[in-house]
Parts: sequence; structure tokens; C-alpha cells
Amino acid sequence: MTLDQLKDKHYGKPGTEKRDELDAGYENFKIGALLHEARLEKGLTQEELAAKVGTSKSYISKIENNVKEVRLSTLQKIVEVGLGGHLQLSIKLQ
Repeated sequence: MTLDQLKDKHYGKPGTEKRDELDAGYENFKIGALLHEARLEKGLTQEELAAKVGTSKSYISKIENNVKEVRLSTLQKIVEVGLGGHLQLSIKLQ
């Protein structure tokens, strides 16, 4: 059984409320996990990253742990200013 089949079975098809909540939560989790990995790869603490972008260690922690959603402009600043990277986004239409 694929991951999508498992999600279909337990959470419904895409477009249903329960499935959409699951998928949205996963995307937020994925962003936090990606930021966490990138920060570690750069050898930065949450406090050091926060200082570079002008925010708090607590805010960085909340994003990494999927407690707080991040605005696109803030995400871009964290990636570009704080991590020295480039933010890439994509849109997939079905």
C-alpha cells in the first residue's frame, strides 16, 4: 500500500476536510524540519539564527517544531539572510 493509499483509507480523498487538514499539517511540519536541518548544516544554534534575522530563539523553535506557522516573507528572510540560501517554491496543479 502506498502512502497516498493509506491516507485515502484513513483520512479520505484529497479535498475532504480531514484529509486537507492532514496534508496542511504535513506541509507545515516539512517546512520546520527543512529549516531545522539547514540550520544544523550551517552549524548555527536557534539563538544565532534568530539574531541574524532579527527575531527570537523562541520563534525559530516554534517554526521548527510546527507550533507556529511562518509567513512567506519571514521564511524568505530566514533562508536568505539567516542561512545564506535561496528559497524556491513550486506549485503543482492536478
